[in-house]
Amino acid sequence: MNEQRQIRFWVIVFVLCGSSITVLLAVFAIQDYIDHFYLPDEVVQGLAPYDRTIRAGGFVVLNSIKHSEDELSVEFQLTDMKDSTFLVRYTGLLPSLFREGQGTTVKGKLGVDGVFRAREVNAKHDENYVPPELKTLTE
Repeated sequence: MNEQRQIRFWVIVFVLCGSSITVLLAVFAIQDYIDHFYLPDEVVQGLAPYDRTIRAGGFVVLNSIKHSEDELSVEFQLTDMKDSTFLVRYTGLLPSLFREGQGTTVKGKLGVDGVFRAREVNAKHDENYVPPELKTLTE
């Protein structure tokens, strides 16, 4: 190879290496901000990771909402309307539209005991709305 081609080759190699390193660093940096969504059957089957922030959704089981004595902690169960149900614990104010039988998504961490500890609870906003992730459950 002549000298000019060799210089061009090494410039291309360094640019590709630099780009690869930049992409890898970006992926590792945003990895903590990506929340994967899981349906109740995936949570029950153990497909959802433990002690990592995830989102899960389903329908609130009838007669499953239990408020604690301090009125800020609440437990309820989410289901896929088939045979998969899991327990959710949440401390905070629930959305005003949150009620039994409604579609709900929760964000938090799944414990090794199978209890989902939610940091955030979202309820649907009207009688016709179904979150995109839950549309497969209603069909």
